[in-house]
Amino acid sequence: MLDIALLWEMRGLILQGLWNTLWICFLGCLLALSLGLVLAALRLANPRLFGYPVACYVEICRGTPLLILLFLLYYGGPSIGLRLDAEIAGVMGIGLYGAGYFAEIYRGGFKSIPKGQLEAARMLGISPWHALIRVQIPQMARLIVPPGTNQLIILVKESALISIISVDDLTKNATTIVNQTFQVIEPYLAVALLYWLIIELIARSGYALEKRLANRQPRQAAQQGATPHANG
Repeated sequence: MLDIALLWEMRGLILQGLWNTLWICFLGCLLALSLGLVLAALRLANPRLFGYPVACYVEICRGTPLLILLFLLYYGGPSIGLRLDAEIAGVMGIGLYGAGYFAEIYRGGFKSIPKGQLEAARMLGISPWHALIRVQIPQMARLIVPPGTNQLIILVKESALISIISVDDLTKNATTIVNQTFQVIEPYLAVALLYWLIIELIARSGYALEKRLANRQPRQAAQQGATPHANG
C-alpha cells in the first residue's frame, strides 16, 4: 500500500521542488527558444560570417551532455571569475544547451519556405528585417511546432540533472525525502506524476498551437483570394 500520509507530510518539500523545477525550466526554455532564433537568423542572414561559428556551436551542443555543461558553469565558472548560483547555472545550462537544438529546428523551418516568396518581397521593396518578421517567421512557426514541442519536452525531462549541482528541484527534494524516511516508492512516484503532468501540459499546448496555426492559414488564403475579386 502506498503511504499517502507520507506525501502529505512532506508536501512542503515536494511543492518547493515543483516550483523550482517550473521556473527554472520556464526561463531555461525561454532562453533556448530566443537564443536559438538569433543563432538561426544570423546563420541564414550572413552565412560567410556566422555560418561556421554557429555550426560549431550547434555541434558542440549535440556532442556534449547537459550534465557536463552544468558542471562547467557551476563548478568551473569560479576559476574564470564566473560565480553563479545553482539555480542560475541551471537556467543558463538548459538555455545554452537547448539553443543549439532550436537553432537547427528554426533553420529547417526557414529553409522550408519557398525562395520565391523572399524574392517577391525583395521586388516589392520590403527590407530583409520586415521580410523576416512578416513573411518568414509566421510560416516557419507553423512548421516548427511539432519538433519544437518535442525538444521542449526533452529539455524538461533533462532538467532533472540540475539536482546534481544542488538545485532543490523535484528530483533532489524527492531524494531528500527518501533519505529522511527510507521510503523510496512514494516520493519518486509523486515526482514521476508531476513531471508527467508538466510534459502533458506542454504536449497539449503544442497540439493546440499547431491546430490553431493550421486553421489560420486557409482563412488567410481565402481572404487573400477574395480581395482581388472584391476589388474587381
